[in-house]
Amino acid sequence: MADAELEEIRRARLAQLQQQGGARGGPSDGNQEEQRRQAEADRRATILNQILEPEAADRLGRIRLVKESRAADVESRLIMLAQSGQLRQKVTEDQLKQLLNAMAENQRKDEEEHKIVINRRGGWDDDDDLLDL
Repeated sequence: MADAELEEIRRARLAQLQQQGGARGGPSDGNQEEQRRQAEADRRATILNQILEPEAADRLGRIRLVKESRAADVESRLIMLAQSGQLRQKVTEDQLKQLLNAMAENQRKDEEEHKIVINRRGGWDDDDDLLDL
């Protein structure tokens, strides 16, 4: 994945969005923010298309339908791995499953670390005491 290629795609998309906004009388601050978000979404989609096999991209799309936040987390992790050079080839569906399982395991460990356990001690007014009968 070439950084120059990604930058060129980003600039072309931003120019296109600015041209569309200019035809309407000039972009406002809110419109610029929307353009920035759209350019970022396009950049992420381009990177994901380069690093995911079609089956893996399809599975990620189904995950997005069920839980948007989980899909965004997986996308961020994949993009980080790609940018750091840790991905040598396209990610297969099985590799995506392994990544999902690893992320789920980490989440479970985090939840266990923050678990609060309350032990209630029986007192003098314990209703479970059958000696009152």
